[in-house]
Amino acid sequence: MRDFKTLNVWEKSHKLTLRIYDITKSFPNYELFGVTSQIRRASASIPTNISEGCGRQTQREFSRFLGIAFGSAAEAEYLILLSRDLGYFDNQIYSELTEKVEEIKKMLSSLIGTIK
Repeated sequence: MRDFKTLNVWEKSHKLTLRIYDITKSFPNYELFGVTSQIRRASASIPTNISEGCGRQTQREFSRFLGIAFGSAAEAEYLILLSRDLGYFDNQIYSELTEKVEEIKKMLSSLIGTIK
């Protein structure tokens, strides 16, 4: 069992989630159960799955949850693109968020490779 709070990738994904929640406060009210909810869930799923994987007994289980976190990062990446294209934020925020997601995906990929 690992302490997820010691993993840099967990910390970065947690900060991404906090940033997503902050940015989506300004999304239109009619998106509350649409894009707002989806992008929040996708981003929160990244550190959630890292945390859950840390609580598992085997390296194989841990790796599986990291893979799920990677999938959630890819989902968040698309929803960030969609949000920009819908005009919910500008290119500067898009670049900031995309950079963070790409870094998280690289870190997850590296960690998965180390475990296997």
